[in-house]
Amino acid sequence: MTMADTPPARPSPPSRLPQTFLAFDYGLKRTGVASGNRLLGHGTPLTTVTAEGDARFVKIAALIHEWQPDALVVGVPFHPDGAAHDNTRRAQRFARQLQGRFGLPVFSVDERYSTTEVLASGARDADAAAAALLLTQYLDEQERKEPR
Repeated sequence: MTMADTPPARPSPPSRLPQTFLAFDYGLKRTGVASGNRLLGHGTPLTTVTAEGDARFVKIAALIHEWQPDALVVGVPFHPDGAAHDNTRRAQRFARQLQGRFGLPVFSVDERYSTTEVLASGARDADAAAAALLLTQYLDEQERKEPR
């Protein structure tokens, strides 16, 4: 068989994995937001939503409409020993609310020390920077899990 007889290689099927993301560093008064994608492999700080209750979701809806993510990532805090606490449950509830309101897949990532880390690096908007760090962490974890 010559090269001329060889059928062209089939393109690989498109990935079914989410490709673009918005990430959230949830807080009672402030929620940091970041965007990112698998291609670049890291998060970029966007903004901090300072609204609470339903007003928070109005602002988040506008961001989702603008950025059109395939999926969402929410940081879930734990005690240093891995035990859950009140904010763990609040962040998990927030993640469920996002999924219910927007119908997008929502993934969680352990956010222990994210805000401390970005504050130590001198971030101007610590909440949005923490969301970017969380998204980068999530994308790194997924990269390690995926077969090459």
